[in-house]
Amino acid sequence: MKTVATIAPTEQETDLISYNPATGVEVGRVKKTTPDEVHAVVTRSREVFHRWKTTSFAERKRLVMLAREVILADIDGIAKLIAAESGKPFGEAIAMEIAPVLDLMQYFARNAEKMLRPAKIGIGLYALLGRTSKIVYHPVGVVGIIPAWNYPFSIPLGEAVMALMAGNTVVIKPSELTPMIGLKIGEIFSKAGFPADAVQIVSGAGETGAALVEAAPDKIMFTGSVATGKKIAAAAAKNLTPVVLELGGKDPMIVFEDANLELAAGAAVWGAFCNAGQSCSSVERLYVQESVAEELTRKIVEKTRELKQGSGEREDVSIGAMSSERQINIVEDHVNDFRDCGAKIEIGGARSPAFRRQNACEEPPEGGTQNLFYEPTVISGATNDMRPMQEETFGPTLPIATFKTEEEAIRLANDSEFGLTASVWTRDYTKGRRVAEQIEAGSVCINEVLYTHGIGQTPWGGFKNSGRGRTHGREGLMELVQPQHIHVNRIALLPDAWWMPYTPTAVETFRKLARTFASGSVIRTTALLPQLLLRIKELLRGPRR
Repeated sequence: MKTVATIAPTEQETDLISYNPATGVEVGRVKKTTPDEVHAVVTRSREVFHRWKTTSFAERKRLVMLAREVILADIDGIAKLIAAESGKPFGEAIAMEIAPVLDLMQYFARNAEKMLRPAKIGIGLYALLGRTSKIVYHPVGVVGIIPAWNYPFSIPLGEAVMALMAGNTVVIKPSELTPMIGLKIGEIFSKAGFPADAVQIVSGAGETGAALVEAAPDKIMFTGSVATGKKIAAAAAKNLTPVVLELGGKDPMIVFEDANLELAAGAAVWGAFCNAGQSCSSVERLYVQESVAEELTRKIVEKTRELKQGSGEREDVSIGAMSSERQINIVEDHVNDFRDCGAKIEIGGARSPAFRRQNACEEPPEGGTQNLFYEPTVISGATNDMRPMQEETFGPTLPIATFKTEEEAIRLANDSEFGLTASVWTRDYTKGRRVAEQIEAGSVCINEVLYTHGIGQTPWGGFKNSGRGRTHGREGLMELVQPQHIHVNRIALLPDAWWMPYTPTAVETFRKLARTFASGSVIRTTALLPQLLLRIKELLRGPRR
């Protein structure tokens, strides 16, 4: 028999190595979780669930509020880790990751019980028959969370807190680009005193996420690309595992000529370049009314020129490095396509020449460039028939197009396969609401932009290919429970008229039931009473022989 030599896996193969995208320096190493280990994790999570779901809301609240204190005690350390592993500025890590999730934590800790309180249901005329109905909410079980790398702290932590407050247990598979932040989240829950295995972290790349889906948790929360979302939905369907998908956007900003252009320009710069443009709700398409296009573009370019770009740990930096060579290549491809199509690069349009990775002892994991800094780029003369106006860029670019009428602005904004967020800028609030309600997006802001993911009290999710389901808000909490209907007959003394055996009297009763009782009218239903009495007497008398 022929023998085959086997080679033991090296440390490089068994470890997931995290690099700082700004410097290329190693942030840390995490042992990859094997598929068999992932299945074991889900099994342990399910065992703990049967105990955790019986805890009181008061106990859940106590532990979540303790987790907040753990975060607050190390806020700068956590922010530095986020900046080091994701490349975003230190200040942005606090403002857009830590502060919003702290707010979400206190809100759901204090309000989940009220939102999940059993609720009576109005059942119309059935109440006159002594019937009552209510809804009670049960946790779904094990919730698998697969977040993206762009908000590696706030997304999984917020979703985990909501799941836990609803009585579920949680397994988080962090992005392979931000594994250390994933471990930090697990550490926070552990330090707060949550039961062992109530929150577990599994580390790895795509194969680890696939193993988590195959392990059949009771719900999957995924944030990422459309392509990966489709794969997860298909794999989850094998076990009928329900999924919530947040799949990105190509978010439009509409600026009318009556808008405060100074405010709109500042909002556009922040909305497009925050997190180096790597936000699902970034402004990726700006539509401005022709009469003010030149003025708004000038203001945007001026504000962009003031931005400082650099390594994320510095407090005076506004734009950090991008996450990976793969992502920066997409940005370069889109900017080049804009150039080729005749659009004008007003500012930026290239990797920043001022930055090279310093002290890079190891080659970055993709073996690519030593410069992941892309200049904030403003592009005028864009049109919807240009490819980059349809594909998600996910980088620091702001393409500007023009429109003449309100109807044209709405048509251009809706000309996309995505529909996550949008914004409308005008001093005419009636017009703003009218336009907002016609835009195909899950969240539309009037004179605001980007940040509504940070309002945990409001639902988050999109239309079209931006996803399915919701996170955050009451709607998001409802994704994490199973509603159960409890129906009670409070005067169980007589048989129901629709019971067997069927007879000619029964059929006549059913006809009158359809014409009167099913109308919802008490007055019309009174005409049913004589026939109903005949039918009840027939049932009480029993079948004739």
